[in-house]
Amino acid sequence: MKYVQLIFSPTGGTKKAADALTKHWACDVETVDLSDAEADFSQYMFKEEDVVLIAMPSFGGRAPAAAVERLQRIHGNSAACILVCVYGNRAYEDTLAEMEDAARESGFKVIAAVSAVAEHSIMHQYAAGRPDARDLSQLEAFALQIKEKLGSSQNAGKVQIPGNRPYKKAGGAGLVPKAAKNCIGCGLCAGQCPVKAIDPADLKSADSKKCISCMRCVTQCPHGARKINGALVAAASLAIKPAKKSQ
Repeated sequence: MKYVQLIFSPTGGTKKAADALTKHWACDVETVDLSDAEADFSQYMFKEEDVVLIAMPSFGGRAPAAAVERLQRIHGNSAACILVCVYGNRAYEDTLAEMEDAARESGFKVIAAVSAVAEHSIMHQYAAGRPDARDLSQLEAFALQIKEKLGSSQNAGKVQIPGNRPYKKAGGAGLVPKAAKNCIGCGLCAGQCPVKAIDPADLKSADSKKCISCMRCVTQCPHGARKINGALVAAASLAIKPAKKSQ
């Protein structure tokens, strides 16, 4: 048996929530980075006795398309699977349902699902500083419940996961980071982009058709030289306010 995390976490919030769960299951947990655009995910083949946690952020109520596509290349082979959807204190809508469908298509046996809050990667006023101590304590309680279920012979029951089918329509990226004047052209942003939306030969902006507004380039730049338009962020903040989920 082995414990593995399949994580799509461009800015680190999703990984923090996933780590809070898996650290209570085993000392040795392997991590597979679903945001690695260069990885060959078809090489990952699990066994029925393995335990796999799949964690993704919710982008506008949907799972990131790139993460779903990469997950579908992995061979689950009936391994037990726990889904984790991380959202910025906003309704996550169909994210878990979409993750469930993708996991089952890949051959995983979904036994549990968790929604967790982390600071919004763009509108930082939403869920600022989370997951906090209270969130981590709750995740620990979930982890222990899941661990108990994993040790039970009754772990294959149908899991009731919220969401709609068909899923809500996926929105466009909208917020595309650009290079500021202090960009030194190191190219780290292009190398770290999960969807290869930044041309290494032209770092000024990103391909708006590819960009998923994940903000990895913004958080990874050592000089703080990737920016998004403040007026657009303010407008987006007002747009998502009605869907904000109070915690």
